[in-house]
Amino acid sequence: MAKTNANKRILLLEGIHPGAKTCLEAAGFTVETEKSGFEGDQLAARAKGFHAVGIRSKTKMTSAVLEKLPELEVIGCFCIGTDQVALDHANKVGVPVFNAPYSNTRSVAELVMAEMVALSRRLADRTMQMHKGVWQKTATGANEIRGKTLGIVGYGHIGTQVSVLAEAFGLQVIYYDIVKKLPIGNARPCESLHDLLGRSDFVTFHVPDTQLTRKMMGEAELRAMKKGAYLLNASRGLVVDIPALASALKARHIAGAALDVFPIEPASNDGRFTSEVQELENVILTPHIGGSTEEAQEAIGLEVSESFVRFLKSGATTGAVNFPRVDVAEPREYPRIVNIHHNVPGVLGAVNNIVSEHGANIVAQHLATDPVIGYLIMDLGLPDPAELKTVAGKIGALKTSIRTYVH
Repeated sequence: MAKTNANKRILLLEGIHPGAKTCLEAAGFTVETEKSGFEGDQLAARAKGFHAVGIRSKTKMTSAVLEKLPELEVIGCFCIGTDQVALDHANKVGVPVFNAPYSNTRSVAELVMAEMVALSRRLADRTMQMHKGVWQKTATGANEIRGKTLGIVGYGHIGTQVSVLAEAFGLQVIYYDIVKKLPIGNARPCESLHDLLGRSDFVTFHVPDTQLTRKMMGEAELRAMKKGAYLLNASRGLVVDIPALASALKARHIAGAALDVFPIEPASNDGRFTSEVQELENVILTPHIGGSTEEAQEAIGLEVSESFVRFLKSGATTGAVNFPRVDVAEPREYPRIVNIHHNVPGVLGAVNNIVSEHGANIVAQHLATDPVIGYLIMDLGLPDPAELKTVAGKIGALKTSIRTYVH
């Protein structure tokens, strides 16, 4: 059955910046918000009947949840990561997923730079001592970061921002990425992770959560780091083996660490946080706030909201992380049919036959595919505009069709 584009309802969870609601309402959508997230059946019940759902890092859009949301057309991750969504399943049921890969890069990069200075000057320890009334003025163990070597693991949007700021601080920058990346400034690539670890005074991680990155910093990798080096992780909590890091810190092989992400994080601000590295010397712990600045959250809200608007009004999937990408403008003179279908032979011929039967003229047609699905957008000139829904209904009734919309 074809669905029209009118009266779209959007649910924004986890306290997404109010700028997102303003943007979406200005585009004509109905928006509801929640300060917290939901899980499992509660999430499915709260999101029922909504065409778009916006989440941050805590809400898990699992396959089981997606199966209970047949009206859901699009998901927005108002953050960088998308591992909280069952991306493959969303693809199979025709739900594109958008994120915000650019908007908080500066905020994360600035936090990393601040933490490098803080670790090198042991500011966390000195601050706690002062709060306890202890005055310890000493230069022992305190160093400038100028002239030191920073190793960046993951040279993407954030990694390159860190690289630029680090050079401005006078650091030498080396990096390692499994994909060849063009160096920025004077940064130089490393052939392997172990090469980078052995050369770096500071090691910072900016990688996604994948099978390759989970516990990529274990006991052997920590031993490979220079004695007295510092470790920073503002990427994903499973990247670093925390018990192994605690042992390396206690043995004073690692001089300090700054962690913003953890394998297990409280679901809300009311939760209790525990970790093996609590109360160790020269360890900075922050509650996953790398991108938590007002500037970043406002920019994220606008970036993902604009993706919602483009998709719901035109069908554009540019920037989707799990979907064939088609970049189109909003339909103007002619109505538009959007069809998501199984990627098998003969679909386009069957669709065009239906269009031909009704004497319609295909003004524009866009098709993109991935191994699982095909994504088709058609602007039609119909002798009788009232037949648009009939045409869309017949296309939607094809055995190959997953979803069909009318714009």
